[in-house]
Amino acid sequence: MPVQPRVGLDLLPDYVAGRTVPGAIKLSSNETPDGPLPSVARAIADAAGTLNRYPDPSVSKLASRLAEKAGLPAEQISVGCGSVALCHQLMHAMCAPGDDVVFAWRSFETYPIATGIACANPIQVPLDAAHTHDLDAMAAAITPRTRVVVVCNPNNPTSTANRRAELDAFLDKVPSDVLVVLDEAYREFVSDPEVPDGLDYVRTRDNVAVLRTFSKAYGLAGLRVGYFAGPKQIAAALRKVYVPFSVNSLAQIAAMASLDAEDELLARCETIVAERDRVRAELIEAGYEVPDSQANFIWLPLGDKAFEFSEHTLANKVVVRAFQPDGVRVTISHPEENDLFLHAARSYQSDRK
Repeated sequence: MPVQPRVGLDLLPDYVAGRTVPGAIKLSSNETPDGPLPSVARAIADAAGTLNRYPDPSVSKLASRLAEKAGLPAEQISVGCGSVALCHQLMHAMCAPGDDVVFAWRSFETYPIATGIACANPIQVPLDAAHTHDLDAMAAAITPRTRVVVVCNPNNPTSTANRRAELDAFLDKVPSDVLVVLDEAYREFVSDPEVPDGLDYVRTRDNVAVLRTFSKAYGLAGLRVGYFAGPKQIAAALRKVYVPFSVNSLAQIAAMASLDAEDELLARCETIVAERDRVRAELIEAGYEVPDSQANFIWLPLGDKAFEFSEHTLANKVVVRAFQPDGVRVTISHPEENDLFLHAARSYQSDRK
């Protein structure tokens, strides 16, 4: 018999990235339409001459900057190779074989993969009728085997968010030995003040953590850097299971330069939010159901028509992300690209009449 991988590994779902199609507009991966700011690009270029040296394995300078920004001690911060890698580190640090991880579905597709690789049990709780986390049902799903509960807020791919009052009530129900992870990859695009900043909970509760990324609002998806903020003993455990040097030198430098230019970056987020609200309003006017979005994308709950819709937009040179049989996620881009998508969406409605 030939050498085989671990039993059961073939049962894990594959991570599927948004498609890139030459000659078509890509609205499938929740990327920001603009690259790094000029000051960030210069910092990256200036650092190119040092690439013969290993990066700081502890990512200490960036961790200190993030701790200062969050108003937390540095020992409560752990930096990783994007929030995806940190999610995997969390499951390895928190779970033994047979433990449970609770998360909503549909939500970010890394959760069942990271849970399965850690030999834990994925407990998927359906979203509610508004395509939002059903926090009461998630609280009810917690058992003595539960180690981690993940709340993606705003949720990927449905763009919806839970508000402060319901999160407060939910956290009050969670046992103190269960870690609640608020995945806030899209926090910078939140416009509703009732959607809380998860770092407020990290400062006041001993079993809450936050994941953030530089991939989205900061425009550094290609460099892979994110961070964890939470209980110091969990941050230390994440550093223990961290793959050495996986946050490369350019990523560290670019992240710190982006923090220096944060006001300019957040102004770009405001432009995306304005476009998001415009696109959503025009889709609703065209007859689509579109949930309230607090991210840099919108969700069309098209059910089993998701793939058909995505093929129609592709024929119109626009790539979106179909999650068959649930819906379609569409990234918000520049106005002219958004208009091309809106044209395709309207023509899909016309073709069906």
